[in-house]
Amino acid sequence: MIVERLTKDQIKESIVSKLQRHFGCETSDATDDQIYQAVALTVRDEVMKRRTASRGERKRQQAKKLYYLSAEFLVGRAMHNNMVTLVNENAYMEALDELGIEKSRIFEREPEPGLGNGGLGRLAACFLDSLSALKLPAMGCTIRYELGLFRQRIVDGFQVELPDNWLKNGNSWEICRADQAVEVRFNGYVEEYVEDGRIKFRLMNYNAVQAVPYDMPVLGYDSNMVNMLRTWSARSITPIDMQEFNRGQYVAATEDKELVEAISKVLYPEDNHKEGKELRLKQQYFLSSASVQYALNDFEKTYGPNWHMLPDKLVFHVNDTHPSLAIPELMRILMDEKGLGWDEAEDITRRCFNYTNHTVLQEALERWPQHMMRTLLPRIYMILEEMNRRLCAALFDAFPGQWERIGRMAILAYDQVHMANLCVAMTSTTNGVSQIHSDILRKQTFKDYCSLDPQKFLGITNGITHRRWLMQANPALANLLNEAIGDSWRKNPQDLEKLLPFADDAAFRDEFAKVKYSNKLRLAEFITRNQGEAIDPNTIIDVQAKRLHEYKRQLMNILGVLVLYNRIVDNPNYTVAPRTYIFGAKASAGYYRAKLIIKLINSVKELVARHPRASQMIKIVFLQNYCVSAAETLIPAADVSEQLSTAGKEASGTGNMKFMMNGAVTIGTMDGANVEIFQQVGPENIYIFGMSADEVDASYGSYRSSGIYETMPEVRRVLEQLIDGTLSPDNPHMFQELYHALLFGDGGGMADPYFVLKDLPSYISAQYQLGEDYEKRHDLWLRKAVINTAKSGIFASDRTIAEYNEQIWHLNPLEL
Repeated sequence: MIVERLTKDQIKESIVSKLQRHFGCETSDATDDQIYQAVALTVRDEVMKRRTASRGERKRQQAKKLYYLSAEFLVGRAMHNNMVTLVNENAYMEALDELGIEKSRIFEREPEPGLGNGGLGRLAACFLDSLSALKLPAMGCTIRYELGLFRQRIVDGFQVELPDNWLKNGNSWEICRADQAVEVRFNGYVEEYVEDGRIKFRLMNYNAVQAVPYDMPVLGYDSNMVNMLRTWSARSITPIDMQEFNRGQYVAATEDKELVEAISKVLYPEDNHKEGKELRLKQQYFLSSASVQYALNDFEKTYGPNWHMLPDKLVFHVNDTHPSLAIPELMRILMDEKGLGWDEAEDITRRCFNYTNHTVLQEALERWPQHMMRTLLPRIYMILEEMNRRLCAALFDAFPGQWERIGRMAILAYDQVHMANLCVAMTSTTNGVSQIHSDILRKQTFKDYCSLDPQKFLGITNGITHRRWLMQANPALANLLNEAIGDSWRKNPQDLEKLLPFADDAAFRDEFAKVKYSNKLRLAEFITRNQGEAIDPNTIIDVQAKRLHEYKRQLMNILGVLVLYNRIVDNPNYTVAPRTYIFGAKASAGYYRAKLIIKLINSVKELVARHPRASQMIKIVFLQNYCVSAAETLIPAADVSEQLSTAGKEASGTGNMKFMMNGAVTIGTMDGANVEIFQQVGPENIYIFGMSADEVDASYGSYRSSGIYETMPEVRRVLEQLIDGTLSPDNPHMFQELYHALLFGDGGGMADPYFVLKDLPSYISAQYQLGEDYEKRHDLWLRKAVINTAKSGIFASDRTIAEYNEQIWHLNPLEL
């Protein structure tokens, strides 16, 4: 079935018709929200026609399907992205122009789905895009977080969290599939019984929650392929207690409903108390159970109860440990509901599941109290106990008498359930997401497991979808690339390498610079409109935009700015190329130190702004509520990409790839995917500083931050400014905790555990060289920028997904 694209006139007719039929108005008197709805529904009609054309093809071709389970899918706005993916953007733009509709205002009316936070969720969204582009059958599975993570506001320099009510006016892109709702069960007790001569188990006296699915279409670029992102919403089985209600106990009548539906209210509820931990565990099992139940129901409709075929027809991928309870859940269903024995169920489960690890930080490797798991999920806990018993018996055969080693590898140990060990032990493959990260997994994090089965551990470097992050976010650059090298890169992003000869073409570099300047103007207008601040587009735009965590070292960035400020203040002849430092970051609501770093950034901002000379050379902006749509404006405008993580701590990063693709030059450590960027562009086209991962590892136990403080006056001065009232005259103790953490440590831990002070001098030196190159050797700088774009194609998620499929999933593209 061939689906024709809508023409400009058909688009205009559809928009006008929808305004009349849905809202009873014309374009002249419609509100921006009504126009957005009419345009969105027109685009959705085009997408769903393609869904109809391909519907049923997977089952007809009996193709294997991927279920990608992730706590986050940071998908961003859909309308403009779908226009690009339909390869019909120009027709839509012309139609909107002829109808007198201001495009930017309408695009901004679309709420951004609150389904993710940082790189984990954005990666999952890019993966769905590429799976559809490569025509690989897949479904993303997550929770339909009603209030997202939170909406960030900066008040007096502090982060304030507000509800992100993104579903307030509905979601034009989702389809409720209430007919596919399933039941998820918590608490209760396990009853043992005998049936057909076998001991079986069932959960009794449980609390049931209904999981209602909503599907959002994910269209493949220039094709009829449409996969779905399935989001699960928690609903009470009994919405209201009518007896309580009729007695006038209105709050009590709805109490159960509110408690149940809290499961799908908020992404990452605060877990520094028992109730928060329980809610997070409920969320993880809710997502896991609902997704596995649906997958098995769908399989059985096509293949019947031929469970031996399951690994050949579906594959689950666990994106970090949040959905790892899907593993024992599949075991439970196969044994308790489908009648399989343990050995067969375990073999099927292990062959169906694969795991991507996203962190080497021990505090981020999830663990749950055993008593909480036992109480909340009694049957799942029984299965985990048996898994652990069998695992430890096998480990004792491999490592006789090495109890400490076996304890490190166990699923249940030291009164905790170790979710990463569950994933490694019970899946077919475990992969890291960059070269250096994969090496650390093999040599450190999972070295004991790797010694048993080294072939199980893979390395697949992350990627980004160039369709959103170049074609949509930076149309001026995309058009320039088309003129220079043709448009084959749109489907084959590694063809961007054809751009390399143009790095030495002065005329092309000038055009490249004009594109960058136009994007800076767009960013300046965005910041003025959203925050009432002015920035100078003629300055270096230096950006660090990512989740705020100590290992990502936003603290080092702002201390470096403070050193620069002091140099300007101390020496009236000291000048640097004017630079605008932009920070975009959310700190976890309960992460006090990260929130204090946000306050520090804003305090340094105010300090600089008050000084007449320094404010001419330094401008600091903290972008409120950094999100995908903000990134789409920020990234194309950036000259400098700050990737400062302590070497060995960042698994990969994908922001570094987005900035690189848009012609920003990286300053960073040899960490995560910075290593591969360095390999691609060469040492002359990236600014590397600081310790290597091996040097970081060797420094634990010997590093003393006080030595840096005592021997480096500039470092000592900025630390003293944290506590002498320079940054907070009304409260000189405001940043005392940061001072103590850097010099003395806290809670018995080492001082400066992320080596901020150790790497600070090297960072300042690299920043100075970067500024000199930009200001005094600008042609050379532009050459670096062009080379970065030219070498970015390998970091497209199409390449990443092709590698996953070749090495792990073994899906066949659908013939459409």
